[in-house]
Amino acid sequence: MFVVIYNIFLIIFSIILLPVIIIAFIIQPKYRAGFWNKLGFYSFKKNDKKTTVFHAVSVGETNAVKDLVKQYAFSHPDENIVITTTTRTGQEIAKNSFKDISATVTYYPYDFFFSVLSFLFTFKPEKIIIAETEIWPCFVSLAKLLNIKVYTVNGRISPHSYKGYKKIKLFLKPVFAKYEKIFMQTQGDAQRMIDLGASKDKTLVMGNLKFDIKADLSQEAIDTYKNELKTQEYRLFIAASTHKGEDEIILNAFNALKKEQADAKLLLVPRHPQRYQEVSNLLDNCGYKWGRRSEKANFKDNEIILLDTMGELSKLFSICYIAFIGGSFSSTGGHNPLEANIWGKPAISGHCVFNFKDIYKTLVEKECAVIVNKEEELKSELISFYLNKEKYNKYSRNAKNIFTENKGAIDYVLERI
Repeated sequence: MFVVIYNIFLIIFSIILLPVIIIAFIIQPKYRAGFWNKLGFYSFKKNDKKTTVFHAVSVGETNAVKDLVKQYAFSHPDENIVITTTTRTGQEIAKNSFKDISATVTYYPYDFFFSVLSFLFTFKPEKIIIAETEIWPCFVSLAKLLNIKVYTVNGRISPHSYKGYKKIKLFLKPVFAKYEKIFMQTQGDAQRMIDLGASKDKTLVMGNLKFDIKADLSQEAIDTYKNELKTQEYRLFIAASTHKGEDEIILNAFNALKKEQADAKLLLVPRHPQRYQEVSNLLDNCGYKWGRRSEKANFKDNEIILLDTMGELSKLFSICYIAFIGGSFSSTGGHNPLEANIWGKPAISGHCVFNFKDIYKTLVEKECAVIVNKEEELKSELISFYLNKEKYNKYSRNAKNIFTENKGAIDYVLERI
């Protein structure tokens, strides 16, 4: 009954907001991405094979489940694998990441009953594995009604989100009851989920998939990047996944670094493609010669390169000296520092990292990453890593070891689904 009420509310709410939605669709193309799929129009040639669906919202979640999906696919060659995302950038990364397993990549449906039913009847999955804590009441309820098993993997609930979810605890409890298993990253995440109404027997601590990522780029590929960008004589500082307001902080820090270390170069990577032009305008006035990765710029001719291509960042960490992880001097909550650490590269972040609070706690304790509170601290830490070789080597060595100590989440999940 609650699903009916929820859907009525959702439809009415959507009708009320329709003018705003239409304007958003016109102004921002990213909101239009996959619209007809999300509404329920899917094409899929069904065969006699079983189907398993993996859902990852966007880029971060797609990268996190990449190895889990591949290991599952390799151990279940007789199944159809369907990957869904919500965002356009997530689609691009998924299509590029899963070429080798012949997966079907499409968009996750809106949580209207007709969109969800269309998705479920088209793909007829046996099980659905949802990355992190995506809660879609209609989807989960209708899947349960059709005897489709639904799992959450790599789940997390920040203390901030927990406070919000507590206000609708009575609504969430019957939704959580419909999951086959809920795999959370930490004991704290699991306890928060149980407090919100999830079954204690179904809620398990799996660790973090992000620690199971692999540095799977060949030395030949790494050398190719070095040759293309001409980094051999320089020590590259990557500022990854920056948000509005952070690019200025990075440029100020880079300016301070250049005064101390002439061989430093900067690869600046805005989080969202729609900000490329905004950042390029900023670079026009930065006082340094700069170029675009899309135009084959290199560091022999430029001090700064704007990474304006998709799908390369995680690989380019392999040739950097140190990385700043963005979204951490804004209210975003930070991004994943492990993509740099996997290559043995120290990471520096601002203080706002609640999206990866437990990961940062481990990384800071193990001296793989540093958190700074303000711009001046960023400058100081950045310069110290360039000038203090002993410190740099210690953080680099620790970054490599942290994965050996924390791996195993993929095997844990695969054994239980």
